[in-house]
Amino acid sequence: QVQLVESGGGLVQAGGSLRLSCVASSRTFSSYIMGWFRQAPGAECEFVAAISRGGGSTDYADSVKGRFTISRDNAKNTSFLQMNSLKPEDTAVYYCAGRRSGSASYSRLEPQYDYWGQGTQVTVSS
Repeated sequence: QVQLVESGGGLVQAGGSLRLSCVASSRTFSSYIMGWFRQAPGAECEFVAAISRGGGSTDYADSVKGRFTISRDNAKNTSFLQMNSLKPEDTAVYYCAGRRSGSASYSRLEPQYDYWGQGTQVTVSS
């Protein structure tokens, strides 16, 4: 069983930045597509960003494009989400997820991910 552990969340003012990290327990981390999702209070979980196994392809939700950057370091079994120009509407619990199977470079669909972290809270004050 693969474990994913997020860190880096916190409270930040609007316009500020945070960098989330997701460390995987698996030695086959480089074989997983990685994604980030978020869930605000009373809202459904939504896709934020995804990255291909080698890191060469990325995908972003329109709401974060140009502000957030997803990356990965396969040597350290870690995925990152750099969040800049944060807005109050970015407030949510952020989850990283890993997808083991499939030939696609990345995915926006929650059911296609096999492993999930416990989440880290991001709160942006106005």
